[in-house]
This record gives sequence, structure tokens and C-alpha cells, in this order.
Amino acid sequence: MNGLISDAWAQGAPAAGAPGQLTPLLMVVAFFVVFYFLLFRPQQKRAKEHQNLLSKLAAGDEVVTAGGVLGKVIEVGDPFVTLEIAEGVRIKVQKVQITSLMPKGTLKSA
Repeated sequence: MNGLISDAWAQGAPAAGAPGQLTPLLMVVAFFVVFYFLLFRPQQKRAKEHQNLLSKLAAGDEVVTAGGVLGKVIEVGDPFVTLEIAEGVRIKVQKVQITSLMPKGTLKSA
């Protein structure tokens, strides 16, 4: 329990460069740096890549939705995209639900 309570100094204030006083501040700064490089930066990078994918979406692209549905883009609107998932079967999905672009020819007509 002594680690949570600082020691009392009978001889006045400690010297200005005391290592015990600077260490907690350095640890907090180090944690913020680690969190930035391990959590925030990769998440921002993925979000930017997803936004680029959605902005370049065009008719004829083959995509996968967040639910796992594969389809060919027929029409691109602002909030929605029309996908053809089978011959003559079209569905509308939200644009943000498209997770990845598949190589051309992935979907073959049987």
C-alpha cells in the first residue's frame, strides 16, 4: 500500500530533477505513443482505404458485402449500390456495407 502514497520529506522539497517525480509522466507519454501507433494509426489507415474503395466503385466491379454476399455492381448511387447476385436477381445494399473488391471474373455465369 506504500506504493500508492508518496513518502513525506522532512527536509523540504526534493531536488528539481528527481527521477521519482518524472517517471510517471514519461510512462503516460509512452503509453499514448504506443496506443497511437498500435491502435489509432492503423484504424485510420483502414478507414481511409475503405473510403477510397467506395469512391472508386463503378458498374461492373465484383464486390463482397459485410454479410458475405458476392455480387456484380450494376448501379452506384449515393447511399445505395445495386448488386446482381445471380442472373436476374438484383439487390440494393448500403454503399458502406461493401467491404472488398474481387478480381474480375470471380463470379462466373453458370
